[in-house]
Amino acid sequence: MTAAPPETGPRETGRIEAFSDGVFAVAITLLVLDIHVPTGPLAGHSTHLAADLLAQWPTYAAFLTSFLTVLIVWINHHRIFGLIQRSDDRFMLLNGALLLAVTLFPFATSLAASYYGQPDATIAALVYSGTSLFLASCFNMLWKYASTNERLLRVDYDRQVAIGITHSYRFGPHVYFVAFLLGFVSVPICLGMCALLALFFTIPPRKHAVCATTGIR
Repeated sequence: MTAAPPETGPRETGRIEAFSDGVFAVAITLLVLDIHVPTGPLAGHSTHLAADLLAQWPTYAAFLTSFLTVLIVWINHHRIFGLIQRSDDRFMLLNGALLLAVTLFPFATSLAASYYGQPDATIAALVYSGTSLFLASCFNMLWKYASTNERLLRVDYDRQVAIGITHSYRFGPHVYFVAFLLGFVSVPICLGMCALLALFFTIPPRKHAVCATTGIR
């Protein structure tokens, strides 16, 4: 039996993935710290407790949106690493930039929840959508670097999945930039677009590939 070529052997990205998973786990856990148990003189009365809990709905909405976003980012991170065989210094730096964006999410979420409905809600929405734009841009650069000329991909990578990823990632930064601009006009629309775009990236890459007309560039 002939030995398999190096590209189909053990991947070089194990430590990168393990480190990244740890960062994702911490970031997604920190999101829940913004949900607080109501305190004060009325906290012991059930009727007021229910009202106090309902009053925190912006925090719940921001938590769920951001939890979903970070979870989807992790899923997509897992998808692309399933196609990647090798790594180099530039790739690790790009992955680090992506993780920087992920670690900013708890802060951006807390800001959006705390200032929703307040005079400075627009600034908070801009920070949140700007963080999403930064995250999408980092993801795009990471995948583009790895996939251009199949630089770091496995020799046996799934081309349909790769085409789908490339096709779908093109939209992310542009739509997040539109959401950022809309933050100046409407905070709910800005945050809603961020949530909808996160849902868009739950679509399996193979379905995106159906709409693609070119391969990886």
